[in-house]
Amino acid sequence: MNANLGRLLIVDDEPQIVRALTPALAAAGFTVTAAENGEGALGQLASEPSEVVILDLGLPDMDGKEVIQRIREWSDAPIIVLSARDLETEKIAALDLGADDFVNKPVGVGELLARIRAVMRGRERRFTAQPRFQFGGLEINFPARRVMIQGEEVRLTPREYQLLRILAGHAGQVVTHKQIITAVWGSDTNADAQFVRVLMAQLRQKLEADPSSPELLVTEPGIGYRLQCEE
Repeated sequence: MNANLGRLLIVDDEPQIVRALTPALAAAGFTVTAAENGEGALGQLASEPSEVVILDLGLPDMDGKEVIQRIREWSDAPIIVLSARDLETEKIAALDLGADDFVNKPVGVGELLARIRAVMRGRERRFTAQPRFQFGGLEINFPARRVMIQGEEVRLTPREYQLLRILAGHAGQVVTHKQIITAVWGSDTNADAQFVRVLMAQLRQKLEADPSSPELLVTEPGIGYRLQCEE
């Protein structure tokens, strides 16, 4: 029997989606609840906080992006957008407003569970302030600002390290170009996505076994990057 992982709220006005996801999520250990609109979701979260929110953007009473914005005014619960909207602008806007991940419909339950595990691990790392990050052959010692790959120390420039640090702080989650630019260059800058691509290419040269086919620092086309933390 799986451990109780807490409450998980599905916000979707399509009952068939809720019915399709609920058995597998419950079997994984979640207590699954559902809301068919934004106001219902906000009311549920206010009265009974959830560990994870699965959110559709196309709700009948308000846009899902407004729901994200309102949740983020008072809650840091991980939010995974599950939507049929596949425009890059929609994904970027949702992530910049505070969503932790964006998954296109239809999605396999196995992939969704992997994304849920990733955002929950990311949240746990932020709250426990782990001094180290380790996955595969990559190890980061944050207090010492030391990076190892396959047991060998790697020398990074300050900006390369800042890029790696923000990705490790949100491991398994998408980090947008805008979020990276703010973290690496600051809010008052002329840097754009091309600056990020050049910096990422430099970082991959130092960390990836094959920089042309990265397995650790993964591109989310048109949106940003993700540091893998799931085998």
